[in-house]
Amino acid sequence: MQSHEIDYQIYGNDLQVVEVELDPEESVIAEAGAMCWMDADIEYAARLGDGSEADSGFFGKVFSAGKRMVTGESLFMTHFTNKGSSKRRVAFAGPVPGHIVPVDLSATGGKLLCQRDAFLCAARGTRIGVAFTKKIGAGFFGGEGFVLQKLEGDGMAFMHAGGAVVKKELNNQTIMVDTGCLVAFSEGIDYSIAAAGGLKTMMFGGEGMFLATLKGTGTVYLQSLPFAKLADRIISVLPKKE
Repeated sequence: MQSHEIDYQIYGNDLQVVEVELDPEESVIAEAGAMCWMDADIEYAARLGDGSEADSGFFGKVFSAGKRMVTGESLFMTHFTNKGSSKRRVAFAGPVPGHIVPVDLSATGGKLLCQRDAFLCAARGTRIGVAFTKKIGAGFFGGEGFVLQKLEGDGMAFMHAGGAVVKKELNNQTIMVDTGCLVAFSEGIDYSIAAAGGLKTMMFGGEGMFLATLKGTGTVYLQSLPFAKLADRIISVLPKKE
């Protein structure tokens, strides 16, 4: 299924929101609760599945929703459609402070793997599934890296990331990343998780026990401040109960 062609504008510097412009009968799909505002004539409905051909039919929708349960996301996605006779707009923002990352899936080979809580919204026709890491060790030790969302299509998709966002283009190169700092990567990048040095380094180095290793040729998106790291710092300074 070909994705709807949508226009957009991102507002803000560090607390960003993306406003998507829809032609009549165009649609965008989003995570539940991501919408900030919308014009009149935009109709929305919570539905099982992403609306792509892959999840057409009742059983396809149930299967798609079941895969989303594995990532810890809602069973339902919200579909926003312009039912007016001219262009209308709807805006979305992430649940925590950060930046919005627009990605043209047609420029990434039609596929992008991202952290399970990174996806924000996308043009209707984008297929949203799950992808498991290849190495079983990642499942036990990788934390955020075990279950990844897989975005497939030829239209625009938007992710949300914390802190500064860095886009790196790897050309048969290798980079090691804190598992929480990895936002997404394109096809052609091999992904695995390894222990962060020896036992003393793992316990007292302060950099996390495991690092994600990405190597190959493709695009990698990184974030400087994962929400889990921010939450840990806030919790550490809260008054302790007597």
